[in-house]
Order: sequence, then C-alpha cells, then structure tokens
Amino acid sequence: MDCATILKTLKAHSNPKNVGGMARFGINPLNTLGVPIPILRKMARKVGKDHRLASELWSSGIHEARILASMVDDPKLVTEKQMDRWAKDFDSWDVCDQVCSNLFRDTPFGWPKALEWSGKAQEFVKRAGFVLMAVLPVREKKAGDERFERFLPIIEREANDERNFVRKAVNWALRQIGKRNKHLNKKAVATAKRIARLDSKSARWIARDALRELEGDAVQRRLRA
Repeated sequence: MDCATILKTLKAHSNPKNVGGMARFGINPLNTLGVPIPILRKMARKVGKDHRLASELWSSGIHEARILASMVDDPKLVTEKQMDRWAKDFDSWDVCDQVCSNLFRDTPFGWPKALEWSGKAQEFVKRAGFVLMAVLPVREKKAGDERFERFLPIIEREANDERNFVRKAVNWALRQIGKRNKHLNKKAVATAKRIARLDSKSARWIARDALRELEGDAVQRRLRA
C-alpha cells in the first residue's frame, strides 16, 4: 500500500465530530481527520514495517498519518537525526506520546534522548523526553535500577515547569518509575516529597498526584507481592 492510497483511506475515515471532541482534550485540530486509533492500528498491521513509507506519511503533515508513521516505521532504521526532526514537528500531545510509545522507545536512542530532550525549551520536545522516561520502565524489563534513578534528579529539576503538557509528562514519568519495584518506589516517593517543598504550583500538583498513587494501597500491595 503506497502513501497516496493510505492518505486516501484515512480521509475516507475522517470524522469532523471526532475532531471536535479531540480538540476538547487539548489535541491540535489542525490537519486532523478524527480517525480513531483502532483503525490506525488495523491499517498498521496490514501495512507491516516500512521505513520509507513512514517517512512519506510523516511528511504529509496529517495528524493521523504521523501517528500511523510511528506504527509502521522500523526502529532499527531510525536515526538520531530523524528523531530530532520528528520531535521538532510535534504539535500535539497525542502525536508526541504515540511516537514515543510506538517507536522511539524501541530505538537505541531512547535513553539518551530522554535525557537530552528533558532539558529543551520547546514544549512538546521537552514533553517527549519525559514521555520516554515514562514508557522505558515498562519496555526495558531487564534494565538496572540505576538507569531509572538517573531520571529522578531531572524530574525534580523540571517539576516547576508550569506548562500543562510538560507537567503532566513529568508526573507520568515519576509515577511510572515509582511503580517499577520497591527500591524505585522509595526513591520516587522521596523525590516527590522534595518536589512538594518547591515554591511552584506545578511542582506541588506533580508531587501530590504522584504520592497519592505511589503510596496508595494498590501500588504498595502489588510491590509487596
């Protein structure tokens, strides 16, 4: 299936009502068709892995085509240059999260980009750094705790960023690291308690929300088990 055919199919599934609903959740409606994720996943399974096609889909600028590109690209062929280029194109939190979850975390560059992007000024590039910190604990089953501990001082450092899409990703990263095992839970809880003392509305929200989950009965029972 070539790019033109896929774009035609996506447009056939367009739904203006979905676009309006997505906008209410903070998703950029520009170049958005309103095609549901399950349809994109079904298309991705049919297409298979195709690095060149992914590049063409991304270049279309269409919201759903870019999410589909992250599903069909081959992580073994993705370069750092491509990751930086795509990250700079992020204009919506869901594209950012889908690309990081579907593709970037599976490349050899997920760890260094998490560290690098978390210090960037651009909102969605910075978000991408923390999204990677959130999805790597789930993906990297055999990684040592020290790799995740390295993220905690960065989470603490950036917890005062008041931008909604950044603070939510910082919070997500802290919670995911803290749910990995008992040791990292203690480290994440201690980090959250330090964040709570920062003179920042965003930091206090991040800490309060993270502690509610990390110290909650459900997480603690799972970690004990």
